[in-house]
Amino acid sequence: MQLLPTPLPGVLIVEPAVFGDERGWFMESFNEARWTAGLAALGLPAPRFVQDNHSCSQAGVLRGLHHQLPPHAQGKLVRVVQGAAFDVAVDIRAGSATFGQWFGIELNADNRRQLWIPPGFAHGFLALQDHTHFLYKTTDVYARDCERSVRWDDPAIGIRWPLPPGCRAPLVAPKDAAAPLLTDADLPQL
Repeated sequence: MQLLPTPLPGVLIVEPAVFGDERGWFMESFNEARWTAGLAALGLPAPRFVQDNHSCSQAGVLRGLHHQLPPHAQGKLVRVVQGAAFDVAVDIRAGSATFGQWFGIELNADNRRQLWIPPGFAHGFLALQDHTHFLYKTTDVYARDCERSVRWDDPAIGIRWPLPPGCRAPLVAPKDAAAPLLTDADLPQL
């Protein structure tokens, strides 16, 4: 497993070691000792994961931009096991040097990449194919009273969502469509 830094400090691309032959392939999707050692080598703390989630979305479904406030702030280790998604992290830590900046990457069943989004970042994804299965580990449980969101199409953030063929606009849940802009959102402090 390789941990690759992104332009957002703390957000990492996880490249798994995949072993294949004529029978198929094998990979470790998570190994606590390797994960902890990889983060330590980058000078980052190792989180403890407490919950796994799984969603399935049709092409054009956009989920996000979600985050939780303390005391239940969540880090997420995300991956796609079927289909494809454009996955995004946004730095929403007030006072951060990269506040309001975003990073996006395609995660799919073929590249098997994962993305680590630490607490203090909003997260969202756009399904690029039908039946996209999205799995993620979280560092805290879901807590409705700490749940917050930021508008997925906030022009101040400027995410360039790559719509799948035949999709004119993403399909967004009503609560995500009503999310506040970054300037009006309830955000974590550094």
